[in-house]
Amino acid sequence: MTHHDAHLRLLTEADVPRLLELNHAAVPAVNDIDAEEMGALIGAAALAAGVVRGGHPDAREEELVGFVLALAPGADYASENYRWFSERGDRFLYVDRIVMGEGHRGEGLGPLLYDAVFAEARARGAVEVDCEVNVEPPNPGSLAFHGRLGFEEVGRQSTKGGSVVVALLAKLTPGLAP
Repeated sequence: MTHHDAHLRLLTEADVPRLLELNHAAVPAVNDIDAEEMGALIGAAALAAGVVRGGHPDAREEELVGFVLALAPGADYASENYRWFSERGDRFLYVDRIVMGEGHRGEGLGPLLYDAVFAEARARGAVEVDCEVNVEPPNPGSLAFHGRLGFEEVGRQSTKGGSVVVALLAKLTPGLAP
């Protein structure tokens, strides 16, 4: 299925209930957070974008089917993985979470979200985009997706008291000289 009926828009506080639904359904690939944390993340994010599909015949309004939250350096954010990238340098854009709703994966919508991330990175002069993907518990779908987009592993770390191991991934921002 093509994404001709899909478009991106910026997220607002009004989206929090739907974002929580999408986020909760994606656990353990992403960590579960509550409404207060989601609202704070949207506020702290350099980019908070959602992908929406036009209304179905039986529904009048658009449906938010996926989203990305990305943070610039210097955000007030206690994530172990964000801190890892922060210690490496200060010219990055960190993808805290990218979530695609069940039934909407493989439609080309994830790359659409990453197009917005890289556009934001270019606008900010961020030389790389960073993220992490769980390897324990394994998330082979996300590793393959990020691999197809050209992300490479730059490190690993054990988080959440050793219950999770992540691959730390980075990709140079296209169109920017390092």
